[in-house]
Amino acid sequence: MYSEYYLTGATGFLGSHVLDKLLKSGAKVNALVLPNDKNLSLLPKGVTITYGDVTNLKSLEDWTANITHPCCLIHCAGIIYIESAPNKKLTDVNVGGTANIIKLCRERGIDKLVYASSVHAIPELPNGKIMSEISEFSPEKVSGWYAKSKAKATALVLDAAKKGLNASVIHPSGIIGPGDIAMGSTTSMLISYCEGKLPVSVKGGYDFVDVRDVADGVIACCEKGERGQCYILSGEYISVDNLLNTASKITGRKRPLFTVPLKLASMVAKLVEKISLKMGKKPYFTPYAVMVLGTNAKFSHKKATEKLGYSPRRISETLRDTIEWIKRTYLPKTA
Repeated sequence: MYSEYYLTGATGFLGSHVLDKLLKSGAKVNALVLPNDKNLSLLPKGVTITYGDVTNLKSLEDWTANITHPCCLIHCAGIIYIESAPNKKLTDVNVGGTANIIKLCRERGIDKLVYASSVHAIPELPNGKIMSEISEFSPEKVSGWYAKSKAKATALVLDAAKKGLNASVIHPSGIIGPGDIAMGSTTSMLISYCEGKLPVSVKGGYDFVDVRDVADGVIACCEKGERGQCYILSGEYISVDNLLNTASKITGRKRPLFTVPLKLASMVAKLVEKISLKMGKKPYFTPYAVMVLGTNAKFSHKKATEKLGYSPRRISETLRDTIEWIKRTYLPKTA
């Protein structure tokens, strides 16, 4: 364990679970939080809070003004983005913010940096091929603005590691699980299903991993991750049909009667995205989200298992716990 930990993204889905596990272990944690963060009140007791922004280097310097060594910085802050149009804020936060974190680590002599990237930063291989860790990242080799931003940021971290910074990278697959208050696309789908408002399923699937297992992997990487090394934290591939079949067994609800082909789903998603943006709402069903469901999502976490002791649980357990959380949080009358 380090004398103290510095954590970005502490109110986010992954960051909040990392924070909870660190505090329960007795660690001292300093969290960087946006002043207007709507989830600020949810932060647990025991964490030291500094208001700031990864895009503002001065606020990062204030955050780490009184560090003690050895210390570890866990960079979980980032924007998950599935929209079709490019977004300046996405680049500012995911790429520019990571560049600022690297600069800070060098200036402050941070003993360890763990960066939460994504499997989306890894170029897709042909169907049937299993993807493992790579050492060179390029935005030109991946599809989607989010993937490109993560590829750029990961390249920055690995370049800094080559120049001496003790930095490691973790690549989670599709993170799901209890506590997703930001309601990502999979959580939103499960909420709609539990409310009886999901009329159809779609073809395709993805590799999903429990947020609690990813948090364990992040902390293990702090202790065991090697400089300049990447670790895939994947879980289990499941089709959307099988995911909803499992949800049906858990809830007793009937699963959707129809499964829509990806081509048709993409056409509908394009319209849904336009309507959502016109109404000023964050779109959860977009052509990019549909496209991902048709990609090769076979990832190996062998390296993380061997080097970090990483061991993800079965997707059925994650879905059960997630649905129970949804019932408690969003469906109090049916809990």
